[in-house]
This record gives sequence, C-alpha cells and structure tokens, in this order.
Amino acid sequence: MTTTLGSDWHAWQESWDRQQEWYMPDREERFRVMLDMVEALVGPAPRVLDLACGTGSITARLLERFPDAVSTGVDLDPALLTIAEGTFAGDDRVTFVTADLKDPDWPALLPYDAYDAVLTATALHWLYSEPLAALYGQVAGLVRDGGVFMNADHMADESTPRINAAERAQRHVRMEAAKAAGALDWADWWQLAAADPVLAEPTARRFEIYGVHADGDTPSAEWHARALRSAGFAEARTVWCSPSDALVLAVR
Repeated sequence: MTTTLGSDWHAWQESWDRQQEWYMPDREERFRVMLDMVEALVGPAPRVLDLACGTGSITARLLERFPDAVSTGVDLDPALLTIAEGTFAGDDRVTFVTADLKDPDWPALLPYDAYDAVLTATALHWLYSEPLAALYGQVAGLVRDGGVFMNADHMADESTPRINAAERAQRHVRMEAAKAAGALDWADWWQLAAADPVLAEPTARRFEIYGVHADGDTPSAEWHARALRSAGFAEARTVWCSPSDALVLAVR
C-alpha cells in the first residue's frame, strides 16, 4: 500500500490486519476461539476489557459477533489509539482509555470496576515476566467471579529446540515470499503511518514512548497458566495453540 490513507479508518484497520497476518496467518482462528470461549463461559452480551487494545482488533470482532457487548479498550500507543478512536467514533458501546499498564494505578482509569472478560492478543510479550505476573494480579482484581481472562501471544516452549528451529525456519521462508509479493512488515507499516498527515504526529509520540520495539519475554503457555492461578484465577490452561503461539484461558 503506497497511497496516503488519511482518516480512512477502515483502510487503516485493513492495513493493520494484513500486516499482523504476515506474522500470524492464523490470527483470525485465535480470535474465533477466543470469542467461542467468551460465549461459552460468560454469554453473548459481555462487558469486555480489551487489554493493550491497539487499533481495537478484538473489539471489532467482539461487536460483530455480539452486538449487545460493550468494550473498554486500554492502550498507551497514541497512533494505534487514534485509529481505534476514529474507527469506533459515535459507538456508545465502546470506550477507550489511555493508560500505561506498567503504572500500578492504571485500573483506576477504567469506567467499570469489574468485567465479564478481559481479552488481549499479541501485546503482553512486551513485558518481562515479573511485571507481567504483577499485571495478572491486577487483572484478576478486574474480572468478576466466574469471568474470564484470555491472552493469545507468542509462547515459546524451550524444551523443544529442534521443533522450534524447524518451525521458525519454515515460517520465515513463507514470510519472505509474502513480502516479496508486496506484504507490509512491522517497519513498513510504521513508515507508512509516519508519512501520513493524520498519523504522523501520534506516530512520532509513539516512538518516543516505545522506541523501535519494547523488550519483553515469551514464556511458555504453562508459565502463563501457573502465573494466572497464582494471581487468583481458579482455573487456567491452553485452549488453542499453533507451533509458536498459544491462547491461554483463565476462569476467576
């Protein structure tokens, strides 16, 4: 994509989705399973916290499937929040909150004290394990009894190095072929945003906050499940996985 997008929020959402799918071709499948589990455990009209919401990818799919749902999106990225706020402008089911999840007081900024479901995808690997475990404790305090938390992210199993290496090599061959055919990667997408008259200023602020890419960990799905149980969830386990990623579900 080489044209200026301006405030065409649908085009920005499409562009973001295609860029993310370059890394995760099974991205929609993890969202489908996530929403299946929301419906199974808390019903079709949930109050949801879209944690580290980015452009609102989870919220968009949530509302398409469950029109009676409500969503609070929380993030710190000014550029992605600009796209999210533009996309959902005028939709009273959706609220966005600018907050730093490393700030211990971020839950006080939310419009609700409790949520049926807290959902996040491909975001919390920006945190190291210790602050992530602390965040899980805060999340447990926001999920109502019987409610759920789900995290779909890169979750490495370090006990299988040969499998990991083979999968990574195959995945990167496919990614390079897609890039040669015109797919945007992370750096390409942000270059596009930085050149856009609407997103240039929030993109500059975004890089002031995060730099090129934040550091973090990718512990195993088993680590996430243990950390969630330690944080106060009654049950936690993997409900979907690919060779490199997993979706962990916890019930309060």
